[in-house]
Amino acid sequence: MSDPEAPISGAEADSLQEPQEEESSPAEGSTEDPEMDFLRSLFARMQGLGSGPVEQVLDELSLEGMARYMQSGDCKNIICMVGAGIATSAGIPDFRSPGTGLYSNLQKYDLPCPEAIFEIGYFKQHPEPFFTLARELYPGQFKPTVCHYFMCMLKEKGLLRRCYTQNIDTLERVAGLQEEDLIEAHGTFHTSHCLNFLCREEYGLPWMKEKIFSEEIPKCEKCNTLVKPDIVFFGESLPSRFSSMRSDFPRCDLLIIMGTSLSVQPFASLIRKVPRKTPRLLINREKSGETDSQMSFMGTEGMDFDSEKAYRDVVFLGSCDDGCLALAEKLGWKDELVAMVTRQHAAIDALEGGGASASMANKSSGAGDKGEGPEQKDKPADQSGAGERGKED
Repeated sequence: MSDPEAPISGAEADSLQEPQEEESSPAEGSTEDPEMDFLRSLFARMQGLGSGPVEQVLDELSLEGMARYMQSGDCKNIICMVGAGIATSAGIPDFRSPGTGLYSNLQKYDLPCPEAIFEIGYFKQHPEPFFTLARELYPGQFKPTVCHYFMCMLKEKGLLRRCYTQNIDTLERVAGLQEEDLIEAHGTFHTSHCLNFLCREEYGLPWMKEKIFSEEIPKCEKCNTLVKPDIVFFGESLPSRFSSMRSDFPRCDLLIIMGTSLSVQPFASLIRKVPRKTPRLLINREKSGETDSQMSFMGTEGMDFDSEKAYRDVVFLGSCDDGCLALAEKLGWKDELVAMVTRQHAAIDALEGGGASASMANKSSGAGDKGEGPEQKDKPADQSGAGERGKED
């Protein structure tokens, strides 16, 4: 699980260490190699070169400034990076919040350590705790949040290039984003595979759901080997699609980071892969990804919200839903966003034979969501109710 970010659902799992990124060549059509650009930038900084002023594209370091830039015609490729914090308002716990986070509630499984539930070696020997937890957090039990639908709105308006998520709850898909819109960095419950490398039989979400809710350990129908959802456990490589960043990030006009503590690598390092002039907006309960003196010397473009040299980074401190509603209001999209959420929730309720959709009244009046975690193991949107797979956030 690269960072237990995947195991369960929309929780962003940012505490665990993420697995190493699979190697791959730059995407076809890419004219730049971001890794080489970073090395050139690093060497230039160490030699005192290339330290001149960078173009500032925002007229103001504020949410208002971000909104004006998004409507200027120069902002055509937006990338969203999201963690468990975007799904907490859906009812999916994040991984780290004291008392309510998944790690705080794993003691009943008698694990050697909380992270063990997302370690591939432990899972192969003791799969029961993971599948018990998966039953509690399985996708399909939660509705996408305002934040999920805001990203869908970006897509509808032709602005979303890609969403990079640490969550495994599949809520991005439920909200309407398609496979081509997503890089599920910590994997997904959407598909599962036999762990026998000579077999690798694939199984869909309905098959895995039936096994989990019948309290049966999923075994391959061909070879009787354990079957695991395609979420990234500690000790596993990230999905090959993660390498798409090689072509996405150099073309990014705006990076929106939501609900993540930016503590799990290599996901957290993506914030420095956009061009140096590209604005970056963080929507989270607390600041994250900031530059320290050592990172700055090494040329790592961490977030800089407050220094005299700040020129592109803006932070909204609060829940992800409130941040998206506030930005939508600045853009003149708020009523449209609220209507989308109400309509889609009603459609989900109708399919499930449930009651009325959750009221948007509080959100429309500016009330914040409860407990939307800042990061990790995201909220219901991420990882099938499990959050970010216990990694980030």
